[in-house]
Amino acid sequence: MQLNLVLGLVIIAALAGLSYAAINFFSVKKLDEGTDRMKTIAGEIRLGANTFINYEYRVVAVVASVIVVILALLISWSSAVAFLIGAVMSASAGYIGMKIATYANVRVTNKARTTKSLSETLKVAFKGGSVMGLCVSGCALLGIFLVFLIFGLGFRQIDAACGEGEALGNSLKSIVDMAGLNLNLGNKFSMTISSYALGCSIIALFNRMGGGIYTKAADMGADLVGKTEAHLPEDDPRNPATIADNVGDNVGDVAGLGSDLLESYVGAMLSGSIMAIELFTQELIHSAPLLRALILFPLALSGVGLIGCVLGILSLFVRKKLSNNPHKELNAATWISAALTMVGGFAVAYWLFSGISFDGGVTLKSEIGFRFGWVSPMIGAAIGIVAGIVIGKLAEYYTSADYKPTQEIAAASMEGPALTVTQGLAVGMISCMYPCIVLGLSIFFSFLIAGPYGVAAAAIGMLSFVAATVSVDTYGPISDNAGGIAEMSYLEEDVRDITDTLDSVGNTTAAIGKGFAIGSAAMAVLCMMTSYMFSFNEVDPSFGIGQMFDAVSLNVINPLGLTGAIFGAALPFLFSGLLIKAVAKAAERMVVEVRRQFKEIPGLLEGTALPDTKTCIGISTQGAIKEMKFPAVLAIAFPIVCGFLFGAEFVGGILVGSTLSSIMLAIFTGNAGGAWDNGKKYIETGALGDGNSKGSPTHDAGVVGDTVGDPLKDTVGPCLDILIKIMSTLSLVMGAAFAQFNLYGMISK
Repeated sequence: MQLNLVLGLVIIAALAGLSYAAINFFSVKKLDEGTDRMKTIAGEIRLGANTFINYEYRVVAVVASVIVVILALLISWSSAVAFLIGAVMSASAGYIGMKIATYANVRVTNKARTTKSLSETLKVAFKGGSVMGLCVSGCALLGIFLVFLIFGLGFRQIDAACGEGEALGNSLKSIVDMAGLNLNLGNKFSMTISSYALGCSIIALFNRMGGGIYTKAADMGADLVGKTEAHLPEDDPRNPATIADNVGDNVGDVAGLGSDLLESYVGAMLSGSIMAIELFTQELIHSAPLLRALILFPLALSGVGLIGCVLGILSLFVRKKLSNNPHKELNAATWISAALTMVGGFAVAYWLFSGISFDGGVTLKSEIGFRFGWVSPMIGAAIGIVAGIVIGKLAEYYTSADYKPTQEIAAASMEGPALTVTQGLAVGMISCMYPCIVLGLSIFFSFLIAGPYGVAAAAIGMLSFVAATVSVDTYGPISDNAGGIAEMSYLEEDVRDITDTLDSVGNTTAAIGKGFAIGSAAMAVLCMMTSYMFSFNEVDPSFGIGQMFDAVSLNVINPLGLTGAIFGAALPFLFSGLLIKAVAKAAERMVVEVRRQFKEIPGLLEGTALPDTKTCIGISTQGAIKEMKFPAVLAIAFPIVCGFLFGAEFVGGILVGSTLSSIMLAIFTGNAGGAWDNGKKYIETGALGDGNSKGSPTHDAGVVGDTVGDPLKDTVGPCLDILIKIMSTLSLVMGAAFAQFNLYGMISK
């Protein structure tokens, strides 16, 4: 009964979110695009974005097909189908978000042109962003509904997980099982939902990497030649790379962002369900009704969270008059969404956990570690929500031009680009400490209050209102594109002032979103790692929940575990370096092309000739697809190869090392890059005084800092949380195989 009701809540929430997204999509699309020149420029951006994502998805389809076959052969057919559902949902969210961004950008420009109103323009930009946010949650929950309905309910895998019968379809054994290897790959439903999360992660990795390389190659090419050499304004129509730069905002900062946050959302949500199943399988919890509640709580919380976000987003549009403070208005929509989610979450926790009874004096505290009874998991979720908000505010402090760190970077630019870069590096490194303290304390207290499940609840809570945070995030690149269209269409300066104000807020909200992503990733990976250790360790049934970590602890002092941890800590640096190098290679080709056009096209710099924008779009497209292949293969293959060479404990060390270094790198790169970007914009406002604004040596130094930070904040940082979740999910799926079949184990016998 509970399962049916929760699935009903999930599908109602998913349909409500997707329906409201459709309403906003067509509401934006029917708005006027403006002048003929605005329509032409928007059409070029739209065509470039469509071309890239169609090209990328063809490559991704090949990779996904190979993984589907491998999962069907090595794990189970249900895992293969669940993976495919996850991949389709993640790809769909990214594609829809990209489409609305390419429609909304020019309409935001036109709204600014016709109304000269910041608040009215904000509504259009946020309405476009809300389509992406609502689709992220809606598609994720729709996919989870299908997986739970088909396999959990239809094939009775949840009943089997709860020890209440056998899953249907067991006769459809994998080929490996039929060959007599008899891999003990753990609970079927745990593997099924892990594969769904893996499908979301694979698409997110390709979208984030491909889009990130594309957008930063174009952006760096446009800035290094157009701004610093030719001293052209931002998004000047004479710059051949400007259109490619604007295309990149849509494929990297929108499609990539959407797939990334969907993957984070799903990973956080399912980590709790997977952990609960593994705890029950190892007999650390004994009650089937409790297990059902633990599996369903993340889904129910996410369902009420999406409904809360629909109302929170709607609250911004139903008000007739908004203030001219976009940050205040966006925060209000986010806080309303978070508050409604918390209220609904406490109701869900009461419904699922308050009626569970035990024999022999057993309580929720003794069975699962809920120190305060039924309310405990929601307290853990609330800790996650608060931690996410605090981490976000810290990101705002270190990246917003309203605060000292970014202002100091701008001031350092008066002494040249070397000090701009140095000051930005210092800000990025210093910014790691406080978010890590917040993250560590939230993990500790959520565990203290609700046991190991509390950490998963904190991760779920942090992203439970992700529809609102993604809506705010996506509004940023839409506003950025709107400013580019205004510049290329020769509109009045006050139009660009409106879009620049919205864009500046968007840079800060993007940094906040990245803080949510890496924070929730760390918590989700911790839960996945715990489940991973259970996948190949047998636990003494006499152990209680409080002794679980003693039962499956990873000894990193052991040479095997320590070596794995060292390898794992180095991997994010290798991965990041490859991404930066990929951006640099593609940007180098863009720089050469822009210089060639300035030199060889007569009248281009004078504005009497048109640039060849299609060649620049082609360079970014081909460069992104080519350069993303090796980092993507590395992320997928590294844990698998190491597992079959050195075994499961070695991979456990890799997960520990890579998670810790990825957290630091993601915070550092996101905050340093955001601070450099807003430092440049602070200079452009003239706040440093006469002679230190646009076109000055100080501004040139700020542009150099922004260029250095571009691949850090928009390519490296966003990919690191995906890296650690892909590795943990793959390891969980393959953990038993690593333990039974590895070269080190065969040699050492």
